[in-house]
Amino acid sequence: MIRVAVVDDEALTRAALRQVLESAGDIEVVAECEGRDAIGQVRATRPDLVLVDAVMPDVDGLTVIRAVLALDSPPAVAMLTAFDGGDRFGDALRSGVTGFLVKDSDPDTLIAAAHVLAAGGSVLKPTVRHTFADTLRPHEAPMPFRAATALARLTQRERDVLCLVAIGMSNAETAKALGIGTATVKDHVHSLRTKLGAKTRVAMAVAAHQMGLDVVLQRS
Repeated sequence: MIRVAVVDDEALTRAALRQVLESAGDIEVVAECEGRDAIGQVRATRPDLVLVDAVMPDVDGLTVIRAVLALDSPPAVAMLTAFDGGDRFGDALRSGVTGFLVKDSDPDTLIAAAHVLAAGGSVLKPTVRHTFADTLRPHEAPMPFRAATALARLTQRERDVLCLVAIGMSNAETAKALGIGTATVKDHVHSLRTKLGAKTRVAMAVAAHQMGLDVVLQRS
């Protein structure tokens, strides 16, 4: 079972998300609360994934996200938004969020996203990655991308892995897609992080965009 915590100031929204997610059969919403109760609930229930509303009146969504990710062995965290865009994306990505879910997404999309996120993947629409890449501060850009030789430094297999990471695939999904072992994928991911100066999978996705590698395969 995938264990999920939902943090939103609207009880109706929390109830709707619970109903949708638990309809999958292999997802359990172990906690639902407002922002001020989030850390206590996450500590008590130890979910695999936490969905956090971007805008809440009691505690800002970014504040909750940063607090959750500061915990020991933090879960995956995704931001819930009522719109497909906004200035909060950059700050959330810098904080370590691995996905953005629009509240009016259809049930199948939400369920699929929960599976990807819980498995260690990311759910970032191309428009989000592009916006983030365009607003990177100079010191945040992966160092190799300031040089024209960035792409040449990667092997063909590393490019293949990077393309799949860029669309949110987990290591297991990438291994299956490429017909290689999960341990081999982990080795390639480690090498990519070193070569690209990318500390997170989100940074790797941005890097792929900057090199034009994520234009063929795209996951919503």
